Amino acid sequence: MNQAKYILSIGGLRISETIVVSWGIIAFLAIVSYFLTRNLKKVPTSKTQIFLEFAISGLAKMVTDMMGEKTLKKMPYMIPYIGSLFLFFACSNLVGLLGFRSPTTDLDTTLAWALITFFMIYYAGVKFNGLSYFKGLMEPTPILLPLNIIGELARPISLSFRPFGNILGGSIIMALLYQFLGYLSTLIPGVTIPIGQLIIPVPLHLYFDLFAGVLQSYIFIMLTMVFVGSATE
Repeated sequence: MNQAKYILSIGGLRISETIVVSWGIIAFLAIVSYFLTRNLKKVPTSKTQIFLEFAISGLAKMVTDMMGEKTLKKMPYMIPYIGSLFLFFACSNLVGLLGFRSPTTDLDTTLAWALITFFMIYYAGVKFNGLSYFKGLMEPTPILLPLNIIGELARPISLSFRPFGNILGGSIIMALLYQFLGYLSTLIPGVTIPIGQLIIPVPLHLYFDLFAGVLQSYIFIMLTMVFVGSATE
């Protein structure tokens, strides 16, 4: 498993690269959000505001279609939560293109996101159905209670390992490819610059970092909406 790399130490507290990069992403998103929303008007006149309203409307429609209007009336914060989760998740996957270690390659990060979804499922279930929500664990027969509990516990495990495995696997493949291309460059007489490392990895970066990163972010928020939405029924 990919071990956390500690780069800062404050007293006896060690801070990993994952935390530093995550803080950087949060600061970046906060700054961008501030500059994009500081001059909003009731009637949009700028292309930026028109695009933002279009994006937010699309997000609200997607969340409403997946979770239902009844759910969003009691849990309206799900729309900004899903949007923020997607942006943070996507940026965490794409930051590898800038040479930083993706927070998603640390199981602690994906497990934290999965646990938020896990507890939100039960919060929504109790909020809409009361404690009778837990009766569903004994359906269709009480004999299946142990299996249903195992199935519930498997949710955060599958949610956390899916993006972790995909992004970490892509990072390992790219690291091995760079090492291999660097080794090939040493076999060519007179070549001191690993030219292959500048060209060959580009399409693989587009797949592992861009396509797979955004896809895993989308899958995670979709599963979150499905699980939380089903708990309210």
